[in-house]
Amino acid sequence: MSGFAEYDNFDGLGLGELVRNGDISAADLLDEAIDRTERVNGELNVVIDKLYEEARGAIASGLPKGPFCGVPFLLKDLHLLMEGAVTSNGSAMWRGAVADHDSTLVTRYRQAGVVVFGKTNSPELGLNPVTEPREYGPSRNPWNTDKTPGGSSGGAAAAVAAGILPLAHASDGGGSIRIPASCCGLVGLKPSRGRIPFGPDKAEGWAGQSISHVVSRSVRDTAAMLDATAGAETGEPYSAPLQGSRFLDAALLEPSPLRIAFSREKWGQGDYQDEAIDGLEQTVALLEGLGHRVVEARPDFDGEAVGSAMFTIICVNTALAVQQRAKDVGCTTDELEMEDGTRLTMAMGNAITAADYAEAIQMNQTIGRLMGQFHLQHDVLLAPTLSSPPVAVGFISEAPPEEYGSRLFSYMGDNGIYNQTGQPSISLPLHWNAEGLPMGMMFSAAYGNEALLLQLAGQLEKAKPWWDNRAPLHAGMRF
Repeated sequence: MSGFAEYDNFDGLGLGELVRNGDISAADLLDEAIDRTERVNGELNVVIDKLYEEARGAIASGLPKGPFCGVPFLLKDLHLLMEGAVTSNGSAMWRGAVADHDSTLVTRYRQAGVVVFGKTNSPELGLNPVTEPREYGPSRNPWNTDKTPGGSSGGAAAAVAAGILPLAHASDGGGSIRIPASCCGLVGLKPSRGRIPFGPDKAEGWAGQSISHVVSRSVRDTAAMLDATAGAETGEPYSAPLQGSRFLDAALLEPSPLRIAFSREKWGQGDYQDEAIDGLEQTVALLEGLGHRVVEARPDFDGEAVGSAMFTIICVNTALAVQQRAKDVGCTTDELEMEDGTRLTMAMGNAITAADYAEAIQMNQTIGRLMGQFHLQHDVLLAPTLSSPPVAVGFISEAPPEEYGSRLFSYMGDNGIYNQTGQPSISLPLHWNAEGLPMGMMFSAAYGNEALLLQLAGQLEKAKPWWDNRAPLHAGMRF
């Protein structure tokens, strides 16, 4: 049954309930998602590996009656393994690298009932905040196809914003869930460090800075998928504090008045553009109207030094990943086919000393303690997710070397801080600029306190609903 006109009326939990109740079949939902993919993928370039027959086989084998039973789902083509499918990491280096097992998270997704029908575009090794890998070409934003959907989960976010599916897997090592959520008008939660398993092959990514979750259209989908996938696996080096009740229950609760701090200034280089500040001020007014105590405050530390620590960790881990790939295929790193930016990142990683790397880890731990102290006085810290609206495709990836830094910092927000501290951080679609482009607002809480963020997000979703805001290039508008 293609042409399920009510598809857009339901989030993932809603579609799962329809399947469990027998009101529609998982096969019908899959056909709808495939039809929508074929309608818009030529313009958006978001699904780079189509696993349609594998999805049909999964349905035929029988699906668990989980909360997302029969819901179409896409995996980001970065790190996460699905047996029988390629994980290319957006790179020619992993071209044809078929996995012989599932990652733990994929197993948990399957147990939740989702039907995986493809992989989404990602920049090479997730290194860019835009999704423009040389191997697959750029993904485009359904709000304006001249603009980026962000990165590194840009393919996932654009697919959800285009109405292909209600939620999709994403990952965040320096903002890569929240950045595309901002660019595409979605909910994007980066969970606390250790909340979502990274195994079984590795214990962590980028020294604990990287973590997976989803981008979605509804707060309750984000919360329910966290319930379905959270929890340490055997042998974890660390894990987030146990949640006493369901995250979904938290998202449905009205929060008590909160102590919310906000900042008009960045720790990192550059400034928030006027459009970002407009969104911030509107959000402050909204929060005050809901009864929260809102003050301008933030911890005081050297943002450039903190950013340098993150860069050190990324460079070293990139060098390691490339060296391991060269060993696996039996060649030197010089013989591997990679983008110039990746090769430069690898070279810088090789030049970093062990002491420099240890110092970067210590910096992350230091700011984690500073943020912990800050959150004893302030429940939530608010800032614009990004400094600007979505930038043009090529604005960053094609920048001349002398302009790369200025262009990057005119776009990026202070996303990576929360990867370094391990705190939960969520981007919510609370602002659209005069051109109709989405701009997210980012809320961050103390380590382990996703429940508080989800309570606040649920309240804001009711106070300023975004459900009916649809991108111009939305597959459901083309019947």
